[in-house]
Amino acid sequence: MLNTNDVSLRKRLIVIDIILPVTIFFAMLGGGYFFAFVTLILLVAGWELWRLFKVGGFSPSLVVILCSILALTLSRQLWGFEHSDLVISAILLVSMAVHLVEQQHGAATSAVDFMVTLGSGIYLGWLGSYALTLRNLPDGLYWVYLVFPAVSLADAGGYIFGRIFGKHKIADKVSPKKTWEGYAGGTFMSVLGTWGIAALFHLAVPQITAIDGLLIGLVISMLTPLGDFGESMLKRQFNVKDSSHILPGHGGILDRIDSSLWAAVLGYALVLLLK
Repeated sequence: MLNTNDVSLRKRLIVIDIILPVTIFFAMLGGGYFFAFVTLILLVAGWELWRLFKVGGFSPSLVVILCSILALTLSRQLWGFEHSDLVISAILLVSMAVHLVEQQHGAATSAVDFMVTLGSGIYLGWLGSYALTLRNLPDGLYWVYLVFPAVSLADAGGYIFGRIFGKHKIADKVSPKKTWEGYAGGTFMSVLGTWGIAALFHLAVPQITAIDGLLIGLVISMLTPLGDFGESMLKRQFNVKDSSHILPGHGGILDRIDSSLWAAVLGYALVLLLK
């Protein structure tokens, strides 16, 4: 009979097996298809983040959060970074105006609600849009296929190595299950995997080298756990285990993309530095 940990591991790996091919498929289609896929994922994550703060007793504006995410992804897809200053300014002004009205109608937490609405939309919409920017780079499809699997490899490796060898906690007050042994195992798997993927890509795209894969795997696997810890910080604040129950073994979409948000930005920066 499988114990609880075995069932959890199986569910976790099944979800990874499903998410990776779906991401790969839409990245291959590119253009509007990838834009729609990324935006939908971010919108669901926006609902989960709104729901998390509602559980905590706050009342951010779901409509403004979702519209902010859509505005940021759409502007990034259409114009890149051009006009982003105006889009963010509009989000700020609308967010404040909405919560001024809410306070006039008796809301008790309008000041915090305003900051949560503003921060949620920009956190997800701005960072998440880097996936689109990465895909739109020259040879962007290959970079997407390198950057995001690095996160999944690190996540799977961290879970497996942490479960088998984990003894020393990294930050027990934030995420008590994360261990240095799991962190090291995740880094090892990510570096090894991205090195191998990049070596294969080099046969088709000479500009991508195995060293690129090694460096991307190393940086992403070492830094993206901070995204995971960041979401754990939010959930621990409100004593919530998962952002939702959409994905078996992972919780919600937000639980799954917390590290990927960091990876999108870091991956884009690394590609610019390397090439």
